[in-house]
Amino acid sequence: MEKPTLTPEAARRDHRQMLTFMAVNAAAGMLIGVLAAAAIVWLDIGGIGTRIGQAANPVVPVLLLVVPFATVFGGVVTASAILTMPYEKKFRD
Repeated sequence: MEKPTLTPEAARRDHRQMLTFMAVNAAAGMLIGVLAAAAIVWLDIGGIGTRIGQAANPVVPVLLLVVPFATVFGGVVTASAILTMPYEKKFRD
């Protein structure tokens, strides 16, 4: 299959669409990660919610739980979206 030829404006539009697609998927994945971390704290899995509640400064342990979850989930959802991107279907005759 030969590469599609695009005008410069069509290439810019396509580039913007792909970046928007990736950004939306990254944001959705980060939201899922934040919700998963919140569920761990709220359900007190492993006593984490109790420990955070008794901490002198609960912001640090919450950040240490939420930030990795959000980044990992965001990356995984973005990667799966890129792998399943229907890009070739866009240029079929």
